[in-house]
Amino acid sequence: MSDPMRIRAQAQGEKTTVRVLVSHEMESGQRKDAAGKTVPAWFIQNISATHNGKTVMNAQWGPAVSKNPFLQFAFKGGKAGDKVVVSWVDNKGDKRTDEAVIS
Repeated sequence: MSDPMRIRAQAQGEKTTVRVLVSHEMESGQRKDAAGKTVPAWFIQNISATHNGKTVMNAQWGPAVSKNPFLQFAFKGGKAGDKVVVSWVDNKGDKRTDEAVIS
């Protein structure tokens, strides 16, 4: 299992900005190891965020996204004290879900 995501969510008037640092190796499947063998692809395929049970962001990623990716998005309707839940699923079936409280 990977390390927890670092999530910061801030309400700014009507808009809530969410910043996420995801801990994941994000292997493209094209790199070779020291022995010359191809390192298998291992990357996040889907990442999504919910606020009060409603999906506010959903993205499909592929092998071209860098290691430990940074994601930022904004949505309307969040207020201080609400929770934002961010989840991802990778191509090996691993999953991770973390949450943050909006400040």
